[in-house]
Amino acid sequence: MNDRKDDPARIGRRLFIAASAAGAIAAPAIVSAQNDWPARQIRVVIPYPPGGPSDITTRIVVERAASLLGQSVLFDNKAGASGAIGAEHVKNTNPDGYTLLTTTTAMVCITQHLQPLPYDPATDFVPVGRVATSWIGMGINPQVPANNLEEFIAYAKANPGKINFGSAGLATITQLYGEMFNIEAGVKMVHVPYKGSAPATNDLLSGQIQVQFDPTTLPHIAAGRLKCFAILGEKRWPGAPNIPTLREQGYGKIGGDAWYGILAPKGTPQAIVEKFSKALGEAAKAPDVADKLVTSGNYPSYLEPAAFRETIARENQSFGEIIKKADIKI
Repeated sequence: MNDRKDDPARIGRRLFIAASAAGAIAAPAIVSAQNDWPARQIRVVIPYPPGGPSDITTRIVVERAASLLGQSVLFDNKAGASGAIGAEHVKNTNPDGYTLLTTTTAMVCITQHLQPLPYDPATDFVPVGRVATSWIGMGINPQVPANNLEEFIAYAKANPGKINFGSAGLATITQLYGEMFNIEAGVKMVHVPYKGSAPATNDLLSGQIQVQFDPTTLPHIAAGRLKCFAILGEKRWPGAPNIPTLREQGYGKIGGDAWYGILAPKGTPQAIVEKFSKALGEAAKAPDVADKLVTSGNYPSYLEPAAFRETIARENQSFGEIIKKADIKI
């Protein structure tokens, strides 16, 4: 007969009681850690080089948000592979709320339709909040014989294949805007990819191309060096408030906007996500932060986590549709 000390049932009960006690201790500890967050410096990975629009926008808003939470923030630029290097790094970090990721429209709504990614935008991250959106100018060379959007569309329809639009590169959002316009307006502009926005804008100014959808056109529009028949964005650009948005004129409905936001790795406690998101919203609406964003060519467009998730899903579908219809491939 077995000694009762070695009775498997008794051993099992003891293990269960011990495990339950450990869980009871661990649960309050987890809750306490969430309530105390942030207890140390927050790190935000920016998956693009320093000085670019995603870098500038992130620093303007997130630095204020961290300050509101009583902590400092470390900005860590991990550029490469169209944002994939930084995204994969954050995907594999501890989801404790201390490592977050800057994201762009391209990273979560465009690139996955064109090439394999080491991360799944829909399942590997938790949306924290959208913070800002860029104004995009539809820059037109002054030699184009049109004075408004409808005249431009009529001219393009009468001259199929004779209008060239430049972009920052193949499959960039600046190409997708041109392809979106082709689809919605029923015109056939020819895409000319460049190695970046600046050389495309230079050729637009010299007349080598006739159209460009890009933030780099805005200073030249303001200075009168380029025509502009539409602004892409949710609101008009204060640099030329008389120019209506593309949507105001009945176009730009199947695409999305060029925005910047913050993601957290999957598994980050919802309480932390909501706490940081609230701080982002407060930071984005601060007058001095808004002024800095406008100076950089952006405007505050905060969205809380659920609305941001819906926007990502909707624009992922929209840009996927443009890519498919325009038969864009890398």
